[in-house]
Amino acid sequence: VNFFSCNEKGKKITSLSPNVYLSITSDGEVVIIAHRSEMGQGIRTSLPLIVADELGADWSKVRIVQAEGDEKKYGSQNTDGSFSVRMFYKPMREAGAIAKLLLIQAAAQTWNVPAAECDTANSQVIHKASNKSIGFGELVEVAKNLPIPASKDIKLKDRKQFTMIGRQTPIIDLHDIVSGKAVFGIDAIIENMKVAVIKRCPTLGGKVKSFDDKKALSIPGVIKVIPIKGGDIPPTIEKPLSGVAVIAENTWAAIKGRDALEVEWDLGPNAHYDSAEQLAALAKEVQKSGTLRRNRGDFNKAKASAKKIIEHTYIAPYLAHATIEPPTALAVVKNGTCEIWAPTQHPQGARDAVASALGIEAEKVKVNVTLLGGGFGRKSKPDFIVEAAILAKESGLPIKVQWTREDDLHHDFFHALSVQRIVATIDQNNKLSGWNHHIAYPSISATFDAAVLQAADGELGQGATDFPYDVPSIKVETHDAKAHLRIGWLRSVRNIPQVFAIGTMLDEIAEARKMDPIAQALELLGNDRNITFNEEMINGTYTNYGEDIADYPWETARMKNVILRVAKEAGWGKKQAAGSALGFAAHKSFLTYVACIVEVSVDSNKKISIHHVHYAVDCGTAVNIDRVKSQFEGGAQFSASLALKSEITVKNGAVVQNNFDGYQIIRMPESPKQIHVHIIDSEAKPTGVGEPPVPPFTPALCNAIYAATGKRIYKLPIDLTS
Repeated sequence: VNFFSCNEKGKKITSLSPNVYLSITSDGEVVIIAHRSEMGQGIRTSLPLIVADELGADWSKVRIVQAEGDEKKYGSQNTDGSFSVRMFYKPMREAGAIAKLLLIQAAAQTWNVPAAECDTANSQVIHKASNKSIGFGELVEVAKNLPIPASKDIKLKDRKQFTMIGRQTPIIDLHDIVSGKAVFGIDAIIENMKVAVIKRCPTLGGKVKSFDDKKALSIPGVIKVIPIKGGDIPPTIEKPLSGVAVIAENTWAAIKGRDALEVEWDLGPNAHYDSAEQLAALAKEVQKSGTLRRNRGDFNKAKASAKKIIEHTYIAPYLAHATIEPPTALAVVKNGTCEIWAPTQHPQGARDAVASALGIEAEKVKVNVTLLGGGFGRKSKPDFIVEAAILAKESGLPIKVQWTREDDLHHDFFHALSVQRIVATIDQNNKLSGWNHHIAYPSISATFDAAVLQAADGELGQGATDFPYDVPSIKVETHDAKAHLRIGWLRSVRNIPQVFAIGTMLDEIAEARKMDPIAQALELLGNDRNITFNEEMINGTYTNYGEDIADYPWETARMKNVILRVAKEAGWGKKQAAGSALGFAAHKSFLTYVACIVEVSVDSNKKISIHHVHYAVDCGTAVNIDRVKSQFEGGAQFSASLALKSEITVKNGAVVQNNFDGYQIIRMPESPKQIHVHIIDSEAKPTGVGEPPVPPFTPALCNAIYAATGKRIYKLPIDLTS
């Protein structure tokens, strides 16, 4: 594809566009498409950086353009699951390499020299023998007429030739973000735009019975009041909740109008749901035999012959995403088309959901992706975008739907509460001989199919069925747990409660065996080998985060390596002051190996201070060191909130917490003081870094608290006063 434009002086600018990700203009500008959503993880920098490095571009001459949702051009744009780099590392390199080869061929033709004697650097092609150079822009006219090379004909750089990959590069949006110029979803604005806020039914499955809008319409600035159908079970991720929308000239008028609405609700089947009651019921349920999901050896035999049996139940609450920018979307509907501006993690999913809701073809919906003020999985669900599209169609006006913090906490796709019971056996030789893990929580799958009552394979494969340790008897069982809220995925998903239970139980086992926890972890990992789990799965499969386990095996040697590295860096074994201690946990998630050590102190008032967090990380090829460190630094803060502060409770079917006073996140005085990220140098394929910081932090923190105080933690959030 070649296109023409003119610069500000009227000179015709031509472009070389050998693929959908990259264009080079005749005035030397390199334009790279960012086709993933940016929410602070730096993907708008990291993927273009890969292209630019392989191309040999001058980073200061690169311009990044955000792509709209279009799978025909870009493939999957769903920015979830920590797979952006691992999925597109090779395609991005190939995109840069193809353009590089075209430019080299053009230069070789211009100079009448062999192409093999040429290379690229700083947006120039260089003839190594003569040291002649020519800028990319000067080669566009020749290069755009050359045939596009096939992937098999290009040669990718050796990693020793990288100039940006594996180094630290600040995110491209940094200046605009810190100076307030960056455009997030909440900043999107167009002419004649009106603002809508929605009063939604407080219970899942509830609906509007009747409403009176007279008082709302009397509020200055209120324009219209429009009911929204919804309240279906299963809720899915694209359907709006039942409610009544107030459309106004501005946000304040819309909120005041909503406050004045009088709505009578049919609260539906969850009107009497109580989360505390469900936790108590699940705690009884996990005492029974469950549905067998993984089996190795004979656990009953191991239990019968055990010298010691350790058994505990671990409880974790509902969690909300609580992104600093609540959901928001702007929609314009006219002439059978719809245009959206939204902070979405999944522009294609949003486009398809809007098309379905409006009854138009997906090709007639355009989704413009803004920066996201946090995502964590919430903004891959397009319900709030569909709301904007429906209201824009019904009103005939450009509509921005704005959720308040109260809306966000009341109507999230929640990370499900969890009850897990683990029974561990130690044999006569002081070996861990048996492991029985009982699991009960509402499944994400129930959001799509209300008949689902037990965890899916993909959920269990986040710490439970992929328990990697060389224990003779392993038995994983699941139990029924009905969904009473919209359940969704949140950063690191089911790893959160599963690894909390596993990591703290392993520490207790080490104590019972009179072993150092790190020595035990190394022992239990056994010989260096690649593990597969499918032969022990019962009526299911190990999903391996969507990858073939032959391509991304579970390698015990790599896990041992991060454990040894974190122990060294944190000074494991050093003498601690009274009331201070270190805690350890390790876990592989999203194909990345992570070991974590947390240093805490607990004072006489039970105040917990987190002094140091050490991570050792093997994420394969680390593309942008700056962003890997940032993700782990942020992951520690995120995890500290979940472990110490955050909890959603439900009474009479409605969420109790209203804002950050009730659903707390970590404040600066309580945050980890120093976070150290030690990255293993690796030539392996890149893996995820957005979610892997989260799982091992909480058990490492709990284990440190126990070492400092003698109090074991079996329930989150942590409360040392109970």
